[in-house]
Amino acid sequence: MNASPDKPLVDPRKAQAFRCVRCSYAEGVAELVYAFDNGPELIERVRFPDAPALTEARKPAFDAALRMLHLFAGVSYFKAGVPARIEVETGAPDAATADLLDALYLHGLAEFAYRNGLDLRGKIAFPRRSAPAREWNSGSRAGALLQRHRALVPIGGGKDSLVVAEALKSAGIAATAIWVGASPLIASVAARTGLPMLNIGRELSPLLFEYNRIGAWNGHIPVTAINSAILACAAILYRYDAIAFANERSASAATLEYEGQQVNHQWSKGWAFEKLFADWLHSHVAADLDYFSLLRPYSELAVTRAFAKSGAAYFDAFSSCNRNFRILGPKPADRWCGQCPKCHFVFLALAPFLPKPRLLQIFGRNLLDDEALAPGFDALIEYHDHKPFECVGEASEARAAFAELAARPEWREDALVARFREEIAPRLDASVLTLQPWLLPSTEHGVPERFAGALDAIRRA
Repeated sequence: MNASPDKPLVDPRKAQAFRCVRCSYAEGVAELVYAFDNGPELIERVRFPDAPALTEARKPAFDAALRMLHLFAGVSYFKAGVPARIEVETGAPDAATADLLDALYLHGLAEFAYRNGLDLRGKIAFPRRSAPAREWNSGSRAGALLQRHRALVPIGGGKDSLVVAEALKSAGIAATAIWVGASPLIASVAARTGLPMLNIGRELSPLLFEYNRIGAWNGHIPVTAINSAILACAAILYRYDAIAFANERSASAATLEYEGQQVNHQWSKGWAFEKLFADWLHSHVAADLDYFSLLRPYSELAVTRAFAKSGAAYFDAFSSCNRNFRILGPKPADRWCGQCPKCHFVFLALAPFLPKPRLLQIFGRNLLDDEALAPGFDALIEYHDHKPFECVGEASEARAAFAELAARPEWREDALVARFREEIAPRLDASVLTLQPWLLPSTEHGVPERFAGALDAIRRA
């Protein structure tokens, strides 16, 4: 169904259906099309630079990955109206695919729902067919398509992906730094890795911002899942057999619980999503395409320790401050705003592992000696507040970092460390404030055996 450009915008919250209309790919550009009821089409484009021609053998795998990208990326638009019905006009997916989509929209939009006073439980149901659809590829049928033994490493500009890049280089594993969207900061950091680089373009439909202007629902989406689907398409196009993300085990911890539901800002970075999507890629796209996080066994503190030891080349370039990556709105004049939860957590997590003068040089000031920042650090340790809706570590590891600093002469008299030592620590069980347990790896992960050397490089740091 083609929409007329003259169709007026109507509040999508009044829509009866969200339609995944069609998707296509030609000459390096994927086009993803959606609509609310019979309203105008929302068209998103994903651009794959210098994309090679697809062979007949790989085309079914790419088509399957593209169809899933279409449905994953739809979450950006669905949330504008949250209508009661989802229609997939390219053909209903099989049950396994629909289950994954239901989980992604429910859990990936949990924070969005919480902040907007919505309850999505029982209200998200993708259509499904009982037998696998012919349009969806089968991993068992596709077999081992890639056979290149090289990895895509998503770069976000922060410390975590740089730990992965350095670990792969240390283990002698061929890798390419990849990122989605136009970010000069990420491009600069990716160049520092010395790896080959690949920048995928993503253009959201401008109508989405028009819908927001007239009062559509808005809020957090599971962008890591969307990027994962984009990278799956890229892996098939450019022939990579691994996608090595940098999501640590702390990402699986919920931000809060609300009316019996776990709300996790980082759900699409967590272990539950990783397992679901990795299994789906093996069964529906390519049997030899591995999707995993190399940092899954490690806590945020363990990853930060590894970065402190191996990331000196990036200290004057990296940034985890999310204000650098806003789609709209002002960005900080420096790489670190010093006001957001990411700045607070990264400063706190690095403090036990870097000389104090070096850390202050990175951030430009001492965040732990500013009493005005107490509410932000209180949220990190869940003191008078819940954990922030940000990609930060668990409250328990933040408390352990504070306790470690409280025992060090160079930190213990700084305003917020002294406050922790005198006011907060006496209320806590001292036995759970030790740093060492957070530095030990977990056995729960999906890292393929051929990446064992990279895991060892992180553990040795």
